[in-house]
Amino acid sequence: MLKKLFKSNAPKPAKEAKPAGKSSKAPAQKKAPVQKKTPAQNKKAHVNAAEDRAHSGPKGKSAGSQVTKGSDVKHSAGTASKKEETPWNLSDFNVAPMEGKTRFHDLQLPDSVMRGIHESGFEYCSPIQAESLPAALTGRDMIGQAQTGTGKTAAFLLTIFNRLLTVKPEERFASEPRALIIAPTRELALQIGKDADALGKYTGLNTLTVVGGMNYDSQRKMLRDHVVDILVATPGRLIDFMRSQDVFLDQVEVLVLDEADRMLDMGFIPDVKRIVRGTPPKDHRQTLLYSATFNFDVRILIDQWTTNPMKVEIEPEQVTTDRVDQKLYLCAESDKYSMLERVLEEEKPERLIIFANRRDLTRNLCDKLNKNGHVAVLLSGEVAQDKRIRTLERFRNGRVNILVATDVAGRGIHVDGVSHVINYTLPEDPEDYVHRIGRTGRAGAKGVSVSFVSEDDAFVLPDLEKYLGTKLELSQL
Repeated sequence: MLKKLFKSNAPKPAKEAKPAGKSSKAPAQKKAPVQKKTPAQNKKAHVNAAEDRAHSGPKGKSAGSQVTKGSDVKHSAGTASKKEETPWNLSDFNVAPMEGKTRFHDLQLPDSVMRGIHESGFEYCSPIQAESLPAALTGRDMIGQAQTGTGKTAAFLLTIFNRLLTVKPEERFASEPRALIIAPTRELALQIGKDADALGKYTGLNTLTVVGGMNYDSQRKMLRDHVVDILVATPGRLIDFMRSQDVFLDQVEVLVLDEADRMLDMGFIPDVKRIVRGTPPKDHRQTLLYSATFNFDVRILIDQWTTNPMKVEIEPEQVTTDRVDQKLYLCAESDKYSMLERVLEEEKPERLIIFANRRDLTRNLCDKLNKNGHVAVLLSGEVAQDKRIRTLERFRNGRVNILVATDVAGRGIHVDGVSHVINYTLPEDPEDYVHRIGRTGRAGAKGVSVSFVSEDDAFVLPDLEKYLGTKLELSQL
């Protein structure tokens, strides 16, 4: 049955631009948006499909080669695909069938995608991938809901790769991405771009990540002078480039909205609505939405933005009870730091993230830890973006083992091997608690969550217990 579905999505000699079930534009119609660009852009940008598959940039130069070392623009161009010397065959990726498991082999993905999956160490689909990918790969709109750390990012990236590799346009222009991924925070957008680099390493597809807080002119140059297949962006920076006509979204074939509920909470929905209006009508594009939660307001937007979507909801397994040991300690507000020192002494965490609700609290806490002989780094909205990237890399590489963060900054933290999470203050939103403790216990590993509960924190406990569906046991340290 799957073979029949994938046959319908195979490239055809006709000039098809959309998968089965979606209307497509004739090639003549594609030329109309080009007239909006400046002559300089058109002179530099025009390449044919063959050049694009070889990831050539303007004037036949390699798009990947344009990125200088130390550039603060995140860009990839499948750099290994043309310089690869080691032969690889799908038979090198041997995964035995297993009852109740879906192999990536079963999805008939292109070999270049399978190689990236192989090198990334994945063998079987996670539940959200197994449920959503078979339909998404045929071009159907998708709403996927699953708890954090379950593979939502890979689900929409694989869908994009399959689409862009099996349906090839005759001509391409700079400033016109074929796939657009919108994420609410800079850290999350950068992490998605990094995942795209790893999984799409051998596809030859160009990925560009544009976020605020980084060099505007460098990002603008990459958009104007290079053919970009996949654009990952935060709403504010993308709106800036839309206003200056440095990016055109009328050729977007796949639109992804990640963490849509968080974008609503952060007040981004007016910007997101404007972005969506810049893309083709919903019946001329594929729309994918993946998030840990979908509230009522987001569901209304889903009805406006999608066409007959398939809804996949993976029930949380009592919110990581099996994987995360949750400890909650009663204390006075003034005793929290001494309790933190005691936890550090007794637990000896290998890699720790400490969450607090306010920027000033995280800053003071980080300073105090460093003054007391620990090596801690800060990740919050008041830290410059380039420094935030370096900070996260130091933590990821193990050069420091304590990271102090706010919720907004912490949403995009995907670091393997986080052994402990400490809630210095409990979040007011129960969803944030789930996202916090989801930084540990990832990919089947065990983790520990420690929360300090003062009189002020106790007010959020009833809503938190209701959201988790379980009674939280409080004790004294």
